[in-house]
Formats: sequence, C-alpha cells, structure tokens
Amino acid sequence: MTIGPVMLDIQGTELSADDAALLSNPLVGGLIFFTRNYVSPTQIADLSQAVREAAGHDILLAVDHEGGRVQRFRHDFTRLPPLAKLGAKYEDDPLEALQLAHSAGWLMAAEVRAVGIDFSFAPVLDLDFGGSQVIGDRAFHRCPEVVTILAGAYIEGMREAGMASTGKHFPGHGWVQADSHLAIPRDNRQRCAIMEEDVYPFKTLFKHGLDAVMPAHVIYENVDDQPAGFSSVWLQDILRGELGFDGVIFSDDLSMEGASVAGGYAARAEAALAAGCDMVLACNNRAGALEILEKAKLQPSAASTQRLQRMCGKPFMNRSALLEQQYWRESVEQVTALV
Repeated sequence: MTIGPVMLDIQGTELSADDAALLSNPLVGGLIFFTRNYVSPTQIADLSQAVREAAGHDILLAVDHEGGRVQRFRHDFTRLPPLAKLGAKYEDDPLEALQLAHSAGWLMAAEVRAVGIDFSFAPVLDLDFGGSQVIGDRAFHRCPEVVTILAGAYIEGMREAGMASTGKHFPGHGWVQADSHLAIPRDNRQRCAIMEEDVYPFKTLFKHGLDAVMPAHVIYENVDDQPAGFSSVWLQDILRGELGFDGVIFSDDLSMEGASVAGGYAARAEAALAAGCDMVLACNNRAGALEILEKAKLQPSAASTQRLQRMCGKPFMNRSALLEQQYWRESVEQVTALV
C-alpha cells in the first residue's frame, strides 16, 4: 500500500476524533511523537497502536530521540548521553568509543522499537565547528572522519535493533550560528569546503547503508539561493546524482522559520517535494498541516513509496521481553556512565 508524503503530529496523549479523521487521509504517511504525547512506555505503545488503527493504511511512526537535549521520552526510558560524549571518549580510547557508540545506537533503537515506533530521526552527522548552539553537543565531533566512524557504529547498533537510520542535517548545519527553527541561516563557504568536510560523513555512510537523510533549512549561498531542503541542486543534482544516494529524503519541519522562504504551508510542501523530498514534516501547527492536505498539489511517486517502505521498523521484541535481556542491562550500565 502507498505511504503518503506528509508526516504530522498530534497534541495529546490519546487520539482525539479530529486526530483520527486526519490520520485516515491517504496523504498522511507519517506521525512524529513529541514529549507532550508521552506518559509511560505502556501508554506510548498503546497510542502507537491506536494511530495505526486510525490510519487504516501504512504509516510511519517517528520520534526525535537522539539523547542529550533531544530525547522526547525520559521517564522509564534510559537517559541517553549527547553524541558529543562519544566523541570525547574517542579522544581517550577509540576502541571503547566505538563499542559504546554501537551500544548507544542499539539501546536507543531497541527502547523505541519496543513501544511500536518505527524509527528515531538519528544520528546527527553535522560537524561541531564550535559556533552553533542548536547543534553543539548533538554532534559527535569536529572531525568528519571521527563523525563517520562513530556514526557507522551507532547506525549498526540501530540496524541490529530493527531500526532504519536518518542522517541529518544534509549537507551540514554545524557551521552556521543561526538556529533554523528561529531564523534563515546562511552559509557563505565555497562548495568545495562543504563537500570536503560536512558532506564527507554522509557520502561515506551511504556506502554502508544509511537509509535516509534530512536536509538542513540552511541557504548555502555559493551553491544555490534556496535552503537545501527546497533545492533541486542539493537534492537531485548533488545528493541523488553526484553522490548516488537512493534512500529516503525527509524534509525538516516546514513550520521552522528556515522554511518560510518557500511561502505558505502548501507552497512549502510543494516546493520540498518538487526539489526531491519523499516526505514532508508539518509539525506543531495544525492549521499549516491542514493547509497542506487541503490545498497542496501532492503527487507521490512510486519510487518515493518504495523508498519510504524501507523505513518501516523490522520485527522486534516488546518492552517486557527487552527488559529481561542481559545485553539491555549491560548496555544501560555502559551508556548511562557517559551521561
């Protein structure tokens, strides 16, 4: 069955009648959970099932669960360290850092999959240039080679828990200081510098099975005058063409200020899909999501549907079974020591 091209959100910890009606729209192919949707593991597992039943068609369930500042579920979930902790460990003991990165990726994915959610938008592949507060310790490291090595181990851990990976924020959000949630960041570096450093983890990990990318709402002035998520130069010419990426491209949230350059919500969705995105995110603005569903001219391709199917979570144990696993207990002990 076709997976629609729009991912949206809901307000509460249970489905309302309006939510259920919206989820049944065939254009809705995804739902992302936030902290406001969470009470307990049992509750979020029940809500995940209720969402699937209300949709009545294939739907992807997602969450931002990176660790550190960006971890939507806290109570009764393992507190995960920011990725920069793994980068710092690499400075002291590379082999231990790799093992911890694998365990952290597995642990994050296992706990999310055990409550019926398909994937977390992870890992961050941005470089920590030291000036971006919105990225900062969400990045593994400043060095692209170190980011690639640690992210590769993290992704392998995710894969073992049945979760597809999403690298963000292509081609790199770490250089600019402005927060694309609140502003329209501009990166004035030359293309060659971006490709040599920021793009390195992405293009290298494509060869090792990175499943999806999320472009940045950043304008790279010397490459294109559109933010990467609305740029056919970045998404079709460079990402698909030059780099040969055949995975999923998710837009970043269209309610962010960095997306405002594309116009209203319907125009933003149309522009993102036309540029090459397979699915657009419209979060924290129900009116904007409705505008997309009611007014945008969206025609998902068969290729996009095939790619999106790959993001479905693989079969995994429930939470009760997970908590009985010795590997889970060992992973919790190792990973939380970094927090």
